[in-house]
Amino acid sequence: MGFLIKVSSKKIEEIQYVLDIALEQIVEGKIIAFPTDSVYGIGGDPKNLDVIEKIFQIKFRDRSKGLLLLVYDLEEAKKIAEFNEMAEKLANHFWPGQLTLILKRKIPNIIPAEVTAFQDTIGIRVPSNEIIRNILLLLKKQNIFGGLIGTSANYSNEPPAISGDEIAKKFLTPIDLIIDGGKSKSKIPTTIVDCTTNKPKFLRIGLISEEEIINILNQN
Repeated sequence: MGFLIKVSSKKIEEIQYVLDIALEQIVEGKIIAFPTDSVYGIGGDPKNLDVIEKIFQIKFRDRSKGLLLLVYDLEEAKKIAEFNEMAEKLANHFWPGQLTLILKRKIPNIIPAEVTAFQDTIGIRVPSNEIIRNILLLLKKQNIFGGLIGTSANYSNEPPAISGDEIAKKFLTPIDLIIDGGKSKSKIPTTIVDCTTNKPKFLRIGLISEEEIINILNQN
């Protein structure tokens, strides 16, 4: 088992040392696990090919399926993806939050093609969970790209983990750092919308409904 730190009963101001440890682990090419807005995620530096390979191995994930990224804000997202009017409108309304956007990759790109399974699209979300959001902010403040791989903490085709303890017990390959923020408040996955064409394509409906998204897009 990796290093498990329980922070569920603490305020964000009380766990700065944990955030600093997470930052160090990411920079060093380690794999961390963390709470998100719904279930738990695992991730690391999306620019590091060894980290990308480790995550595919840990999850037994098919390499033809890309990995989603979590970023601190829209500014960071625009460093790696092309935003059309539709994507910008959805990002401005729903981020931070439970909406993942599929966008065209910028070319050239700081993110290796292996992250996106050599496709010309990339999946991005700005989370609202304060633990992972503060880690992303630390990355940005260090003049490092303010984003990391943020794939669900599970073996492929199995239910995602909903606590740090579950991750520690489940994974055969140790995760270097597990930040346990308690059980997930929501087990509903994020909504995923493909914004690479003129009309939104709904790939998965989660907490944010199709109707909510359409309503925002119809606003002037």
